[in-house]
Amino acid sequence: MPRPLGELEDSVMTRVWKWNRPVTVREVLEDLQKDRSIAYTTVMTVLDNLHQKGWVRRESEGRAYRYEAVSTRAAYAAALMNEAWSQSDNPAAALVAFFGMMSEEQRQALTDAMRIVQLPQTPDDNPGSPGGPGGR
Repeated sequence: MPRPLGELEDSVMTRVWKWNRPVTVREVLEDLQKDRSIAYTTVMTVLDNLHQKGWVRRESEGRAYRYEAVSTRAAYAAALMNEAWSQSDNPAAALVAFFGMMSEEQRQALTDAMRIVQLPQTPDDNPGSPGGPGGR
């Protein structure tokens, strides 16, 4: 399970995920500098750390590297949620509390996601169907 990204790691990964292509330290630096004062070497160190942790892969390009995300932000968020849920001594209660914190938009996204992951029922799965147990 990945540990949560730190604030600066998250800022860097947000750009890598958003751009969805190999990026250079310079590109990330220039975008970060729109919001804060930050040094090239700091961004380089963060990307190197993210590479060592397995978040990004890198390919040499001249004297520099291009970095690319190994996974999606959605997969990262799912892993964090799964880890938090598995830490609970009462997973059902944790889910109920989590669902209670959701906005209407989040609840709709959950409903949509559940519809996507539900497997279609076969006649054998439905006891009342003509081909299933208890059927005609």
